[in-house]
Amino acid sequence: MSRQDRYDLPFSTNSDLAADRYRAGVDLLLSLWPGAAEALDEAIAADPDFALAYAARARLQAIRAELTEARATIVKAAELVARNGTERERSHVEVISFAINGQSAKALAAALAHTDKWPRDIVILSMPLGAFGLFAFSGMADHDQARVDLCERHARHFDANDWWFLTYRGWAHGENGNVPLGRELTQRSLELRRQNVNAVHAVAHVLYEAGANEDAERVITGWLPEYDKSGVLHSHIAWHAALIALERGDSERAIEIYNEHVAPSSSGVPVNVVSDTASFLWRVQAYGHSVPAGLWADAAKYASGYFKQPGFPFADFHMALVAAATGDKAAVEERVAALGKLIEAGTLPAGTVVPAICRAAVAFAQENYALCAEILAPVAREVVRIGGSGAQREIVEDTLLISLMRSGQGAKAHALLEKRLHRRPSPRDARWLNQLMTV
Repeated sequence: MSRQDRYDLPFSTNSDLAADRYRAGVDLLLSLWPGAAEALDEAIAADPDFALAYAARARLQAIRAELTEARATIVKAAELVARNGTERERSHVEVISFAINGQSAKALAAALAHTDKWPRDIVILSMPLGAFGLFAFSGMADHDQARVDLCERHARHFDANDWWFLTYRGWAHGENGNVPLGRELTQRSLELRRQNVNAVHAVAHVLYEAGANEDAERVITGWLPEYDKSGVLHSHIAWHAALIALERGDSERAIEIYNEHVAPSSSGVPVNVVSDTASFLWRVQAYGHSVPAGLWADAAKYASGYFKQPGFPFADFHMALVAAATGDKAAVEERVAALGKLIEAGTLPAGTVVPAICRAAVAFAQENYALCAEILAPVAREVVRIGGSGAQREIVEDTLLISLMRSGQGAKAHALLEKRLHRRPSPRDARWLNQLMTV
């Protein structure tokens, strides 16, 4: 007997309870709301042979960086689906298995092929999307457009008020430059399902791109208390609030938010904790504020336990920021050398931009601003290859801009600021432009 998900796709279980708990668990998984693990565990308990419940559980474990557990769980899912799964279910499990086992290129190709056949299989459709999705970490320079193309190709299969699809379609358009459409879609998705972390995250990003900082601050401060601190994106949503405070020059409030919500803890996943702590503290320092004693040391202590193996460009860059800021030039040089070997072997799709921005971080930390600008200027357009979001990658352009200003290259800094202000209103950029014009 088959049961169906809420998109009318059948799955193999004989238990109504397992089917109900699976549907609930998938919605919680795709909204990143607490309770997904419990719901999926209940589905498995109701039907220990339910392959897709194990696959969803493995996907959640991978999101939470519980990789040992995820690998064991997806093996169980593969064993079960091989015995009694349908073609869709076997493909579904295979895509997740590729991703969990670090075969990201295979995972992306398989996910795209799968969604061409079964576009409403949203667990799989979700995987290429988002700031940390398979497209973002593919090394592609045009991954923002690729996400839009994927969403638009399958838009006809989703209702206009589908909260999940609105979230990711809006995110894709907002990151790709269509900010008004992105704002409309993401805000509607949040209205439809308020207990949706991915929606508020998408809204925060699209409002950032719109320069609507006051609106973003209202959304975050009004919503964050509803989301338990144990949630995997609690600290990252707060990071957005800290950036907003820093944008208006209120470093005291920004650091207060950082200390309360963002500073290294066990609640966030390592890639978020390392990137958010490193990029925030780097911004504080680069923007001319003082980083309170101990904060960099705490960030470095946390980071030391992760991403020791180079080859994950988004993490490589942020690990380089931590090392550069704490004076560990040797660690950056070692990472750059290892990245060079990966490039020679053809196994680093993001390419030469990765070691370049790592070297630039050292130059900036050593106040060799001319060298930093010299390194960053030729690769600035390629930074998109490291993945993440526009808001996360903006730190590289900020570092270039500040280096230009501090190395006496005012005309280049002026041109870059005008281009940025045309793209996104920014009080900080406006202040910097005014400073240049009054020199």
